[in-house]
Amino acid sequence: MKVLCVLGTRPEAIKIAPVITELKFYKRAGIETVVCATGQHREMLDSVLSLFDIIPDYDLDLMKFNQSLGDLTANLLLNLRPVIQREKPDWILVQGDTTTAMVGALAGFYERVKVGHIEAGLRTGDKAHPFPEEINRKIADHICDLHFAPTEIARNNLLAEGIKKASIYVTGNTVIDALHSMIRQPFQWVDSPLAEILADRRIVLVTAHRRENFGEPLENICLALLELVDRYPDIQVVYPVHLNPNVQKMVTKHLAGKERIFLLDPLDYLPFIQLINRSYLVLTDSGGLQEEVPALGKPVLVMRETTERPEAIEAGTARLVGTNRQNIVREVSRLLDDTLAYQQMAQAKNPFGDGHASELIVKAMLAF
Repeated sequence: MKVLCVLGTRPEAIKIAPVITELKFYKRAGIETVVCATGQHREMLDSVLSLFDIIPDYDLDLMKFNQSLGDLTANLLLNLRPVIQREKPDWILVQGDTTTAMVGALAGFYERVKVGHIEAGLRTGDKAHPFPEEINRKIADHICDLHFAPTEIARNNLLAEGIKKASIYVTGNTVIDALHSMIRQPFQWVDSPLAEILADRRIVLVTAHRRENFGEPLENICLALLELVDRYPDIQVVYPVHLNPNVQKMVTKHLAGKERIFLLDPLDYLPFIQLINRSYLVLTDSGGLQEEVPALGKPVLVMRETTERPEAIEAGTARLVGTNRQNIVREVSRLLDDTLAYQQMAQAKNPFGDGHASELIVKAMLAF
């Protein structure tokens, strides 16, 4: 059996890497694994692949400065087709809700190759939030032959859309597999990009990069961070800033040079996991961090209006706070001031699995 794994962004690489590792374990049983990197995220992708010791067989290098979604989609489709035709895989594996994942599934369908979707079934019910991810994952799910749902809620979303029950496997999320492998890695804080972060103050870790938060929402986030730092002298804000120019310009304008606000270049996965582990709480508009942060026992406040991971909200490990400045300040302040409220979130059970999702995914493919 030949499996073509298609990935393009840092989160995809993190979440599909444990599956690639598991597939390679079966090499003696006749499974051949081919990796195609589209380069949708260039710098951030390469560091993750190196960390997990993955060398792509194909690197399409499609990232261009400030590229439109239409151009990216067209380039992905044109460049993936010859790879699929050359390799003639039995399966294509895609992960998540990126444009790479959606086009990878579509290209496989056009070439009549079976497709498996890792992290299938996530939904907000609002096609504009997150944009374009909500539509990307719906398209991928309705193309795929096997659906690897991380939770029962994701499984029920698929069933409600008419996906066949027999094609759905509840596996947990592969990001927990990746997290478990990385947290055990040796790490020297003093020799890392984190060396200048103050040891005697609580860390509020921030990530914000969603397209729907460009402009005024991101400005509100920045203003909320300034207010929090002014209000709480015992905290420091650490913000690894996404490379997208829409993010860089706004964050630099409001936060550059401010006391106790550390703006970092995007971090490699290992120091980023260590930073989460040292943080007091996390503010994010990310999807994957809603899964990773609770696994390390930290509260996560989600700066979005909706989430495709309601399990985290129901479990109490995450809370939606939107991008309103006052809401962000209020919710962060509550966790900084109220020890009981903090512990209720920090100690809630993570609903996203036990770190064995990759094994279940490969076994499902072998049994299909």
